[in-house]
Amino acid sequence: MGATLVNRSRQPTWTGGTDVNFGAISGKFCKWLSNQPLCATHFGHRVVDLNRLEGGGWKVKVRNEKSGETREIEAGFVFIGGGGGSLPLLQKSGIPEAKGYGGFPIGGQWMITKNPEVVARHSAKVYGQALGAAPTMAVPHLDTRVIDGKKYLLFGPFASWTGKFLHQGGSHLDLPLSVRPSNIISLMRVGIYNLDLVKYLVQQGLQSKESRMKELYNFYPDADEKDWEVIDAGIRVQAIKQEPGEAPGIVHYGTEVLTSADRSISALLGASPGASVSTHVMLQAVRKCLPHLLESQEAKERMSAMIPNWDKDLKKPESRDFYLQIHHKAMADLNLA
Repeated sequence: MGATLVNRSRQPTWTGGTDVNFGAISGKFCKWLSNQPLCATHFGHRVVDLNRLEGGGWKVKVRNEKSGETREIEAGFVFIGGGGGSLPLLQKSGIPEAKGYGGFPIGGQWMITKNPEVVARHSAKVYGQALGAAPTMAVPHLDTRVIDGKKYLLFGPFASWTGKFLHQGGSHLDLPLSVRPSNIISLMRVGIYNLDLVKYLVQQGLQSKESRMKELYNFYPDADEKDWEVIDAGIRVQAIKQEPGEAPGIVHYGTEVLTSADRSISALLGASPGASVSTHVMLQAVRKCLPHLLESQEAKERMSAMIPNWDKDLKKPESRDFYLQIHHKAMADLNLA
C-alpha cells in the first residue's frame, strides 16, 4: 500500500534524504539481463497457467496483455514473484505445499499535495500511532517523496476493503476464486476473529475526503483542503495459513518464500515484498533451489563483490570486525557517516 504507490527517487541535484528509485534500478537490471546470452525479458505479459511436465519441470502459459496472444514455455525452474498474483498461480501449480494458504487483500489510498509552498516546509517521514484496529502497516505518516525530480508530500496510508489481488488488472472475483476446501476454514476464522479489522477496513473504504482531512489536521493543523487530493495506492495480499499450535484467526503480515519438495518451483508470499527484502529473498531461493550456481570459485567471488556478507553469519562474535567494516562503508556510501 505504501511503497507501491510511486517510485521513490533521489535526484543528484537534491541533497536531502537517501531514497532510491528502485523502479529505475529494476529497469536497468532487466535491460542488462536482456543483453546476456540465452536470456530474454518480456514486458506486458501475464502468466495465466502452470502445469507440471511428465519428465520434470513446468509448462508455463503466458498471455500478451496487449494482443491477447498466448504461448507456452517449458521451464526447469519457476519463481513466482507476482505480488498479489502469487497465490492464484501457486494454487494453479497444484503443489501440496500450497494447500491451506489463503489471501487477505487490503487496498489503500493516500492523500497528496503538489503545492510547492506546503511541500517545501517538510523534508522527512513523520509517523504517528496506529488508530484502533488498524494494522501496523497502516500507521499514519507524513512522507516527503521525490518523483521524477519533483517533490511531493503524502499523508496516509488509508486502508480499504477490496476483493482484488492486483491493483492493475485485478478482479473483485480474485478473493472468492481463491477459496479452496483446504483454506476456507482459515479464511473464515480470520473473518470471525478479526471483526474489528474487517469493520475498520470497511469504514476506511467509506471515508470521505473530509474525514481524511480530520486525520491530517492531527499532523498539520493549518492544512488547506484545496491543496490535497486523494489518490489510489496499491494492494497488499496478506498470506493466511493456520500454523500448528497457533491461535486461530491470526493474520500474518510477514513475507515468506514457499518452495516445493522437488525444488522446481518457489513463490514469494506476503505483504509488500519490496526492495528492502528482495536481495535476501532471491539469495534464499538460489541457495535452496539452485545451489549449484554458487559452487564455483568465480560465482563465490562475484557474490562477495556484490554482497560482502552473503556467506557469513554476522551474528557470530568473530564476525564483529567484518560487520563494522561493511557498516562503515554503507554509512559512507549513503553520506551518513
